[in-house]
Amino acid sequence: MHGEKSPSVYILASAPRGTLYIGVTSDLVKRVWEHRNDLVDGFTRKYGVHRLVHFELHQRMYDAIQREKRLKKWERMWKIELVESRNPEWRDLWEEVIGGEENGSPLPRG
Repeated sequence: MHGEKSPSVYILASAPRGTLYIGVTSDLVKRVWEHRNDLVDGFTRKYGVHRLVHFELHQRMYDAIQREKRLKKWERMWKIELVESRNPEWRDLWEEVIGGEENGSPLPRG
């Protein structure tokens, strides 16, 4: 995935079942790196929300934006269930994003 741009929806967490943040981007690697290094002023920096726990890749930015809007309206428990359905240990998926394809492991599609 490193070097590729693809419309993506992502969820960051401060810790397992901690504070959640939902975002959308055309460059997941760059955007998550910015969050992790506190280059994004606001919510994620203020609350220490740096762990990438869920992401979905989309074909079109329109679809990614629509998905982000829907997820933001979800109840908190539904968001937690979404993360745990694909990532029950709340692992930080950063390594998968920056090296998943290089290591031969396919990245999940949303």
